[in-house]
Amino acid sequence: MTHPVAFLNLVGLSPALIGEHTPVIAEFARRSGGVRTLRPSFPAVTTTVQSSMFTGVEPSTHGIVGNGWFNREYQEVQFWKQSNRLVQAEKVWETAKKQDPSFTCANICCWYAMYSSCDYTVTPRPIYCADGRKIPDCWTHPPELRDRLQRSLGRFPLFKFWGPGAGIESTRWIADAAMRVHRDHDPTMLLVYLPHLDYGLQKLGPGHQEVPYLLKELDHEVGRLIEYFDGKGIRTMIASEYGIVPVDDAIALNRVLRNAGLVTIRTELGRELLDAGESEAFAVADHQVAHVYVRNSDRINAVAEILSTVPGVEQVISGSEKTSAGIDHERSGELVVVAERNRWFCHDWWDEDSKAPDYQRTVDIHKKPGYDPRELFIDPKIRFPKMKIAAKLLSKKLGFRTMMDVIPLDTSLVGGSHGRVNQPLGWDPVLITEAAANLSEEEDGRIPCTAVRDLLLSMLFN
Repeated sequence: MTHPVAFLNLVGLSPALIGEHTPVIAEFARRSGGVRTLRPSFPAVTTTVQSSMFTGVEPSTHGIVGNGWFNREYQEVQFWKQSNRLVQAEKVWETAKKQDPSFTCANICCWYAMYSSCDYTVTPRPIYCADGRKIPDCWTHPPELRDRLQRSLGRFPLFKFWGPGAGIESTRWIADAAMRVHRDHDPTMLLVYLPHLDYGLQKLGPGHQEVPYLLKELDHEVGRLIEYFDGKGIRTMIASEYGIVPVDDAIALNRVLRNAGLVTIRTELGRELLDAGESEAFAVADHQVAHVYVRNSDRINAVAEILSTVPGVEQVISGSEKTSAGIDHERSGELVVVAERNRWFCHDWWDEDSKAPDYQRTVDIHKKPGYDPRELFIDPKIRFPKMKIAAKLLSKKLGFRTMMDVIPLDTSLVGGSHGRVNQPLGWDPVLITEAAANLSEEEDGRIPCTAVRDLLLSMLFN
């Protein structure tokens, strides 16, 4: 017999943030046996750690080596793809289904949600119009679930989910959707992704004066969910993917590689574009980790030597070291670079701001060949940003094509980052569940995130 389980992914939550501003989470931890810390997979980024949690294996097996990577067949960098078929290992809900054919699972906004074997799915999916408009929306399985949710909850608040306007509204919508899906379908397992803290900490840094307010907002939504789950007799697990640490500035590896004559630049309409397929070596930046793809194997050592001398680079991983790090997969770069604790990697390659690609000043998670946290900001150099945004929105409504080019190029604005596996004490991701009470920790006092899969199965079937 299975027992219903809910998994709450409170992205960015670490032990150092649990306390007076999170009374609900703190009380849940007290009655669950305390807060345990997780050792995330490497790199400690969203899609990689989630995939490790749900499959119980490392990226070298499941293949999710980052939020994006260089597709060697297409010869292009691809970020934030959504098909679950990209995860090359059995997921926890598939294992559970084998043990109990009546088992059902709902995925509410965890990554790689589309075309999975989950019974119920909700995930952000905007409508991209031919005239350049991006309309907030979501994708669901079954398809009619989308209309039911958006009739009752309103459109998925995409511009509150990511971008300069990111806020509690998206997390609240996801929490409401989770409860609505459970009421209507009663899945055995519910996987819920709550991103509110993640984006605030990246934007502001964990020591910012606004962080207590962000914690209180998240704690309120978690409280609503826990109250609902307790009322339904559902066992709940709280976990996070990584902790976020303060950073000072970014490292532009592609500029270094360009100056070494390894990056190929194509100029279009006066803008400089990185031509990945023609480059001898280039970096795909992903928070504090970067995959560096080297075309010719006989140049790997030379490229590694160049990167190892870059200020702010802590480690350059290659060869058998990738196997030890659990990231030896064909999607990985020939080299994997790790930043020092107070730095992160940007994907920038241009030397003059006027030559940056036109999409660089917009929120465009698919065109940029790297993760860009600057998309959380409005350029402080714009004198009247609200007026500029209002004018552009009016132009779009009137049918004119225009770019929402309000994103800054300044990397020093970013306050927090993640991606490293070894962070300062208190800034690791958390695990809160009674099921972990007797679980053995590793020598460093942490539980590997791959243990989450078996913990969920034990909560289901024990």
